[in-house]
Order: sequence, then structure tokens, then C-alpha cells
Amino acid sequence: MAGKNLTVTLIKSTIGEKPKTRATVRSLGLRRMQQTVEHRDTPDVRGMLARVAHLVKVEEK
Repeated sequence: MAGKNLTVTLIKSTIGEKPKTRATVRSLGLRRMQQTVEHRDTPDVRGMLARVAHLVKVEEK
């Protein structure tokens, strides 16, 4: 698990979402639709992704 990376893409807008959900998307480094970022596969990141799973697409590398 320590060596893996996750590619996260914002596929749905945060318009109409709760402020806490918007903050989670922002803390993942996502600002625009279709923007992709890479994160290490850690429990912290997994927790954030679980919270916004309906807005993002996650791919393991």
C-alpha cells in the first residue's frame, strides 16, 4: 500500500454540495472539472475519497 499512487479526477461539479464536501474536494487539490491529480495511497486520502466518491473517479497505479 505504501508504494501505490492514486489518480483522482473530478467528474462532477461541487455546485450545490455542502461546504464540508467542497472543502474536501479542494483539499485533494481539485479546482476544475476534469482536473486530475495524483496522491499517495494513504488512509487519510482514502477517507477523503470515500467522502466525495460521488464526485470523483479514482484509478490505482
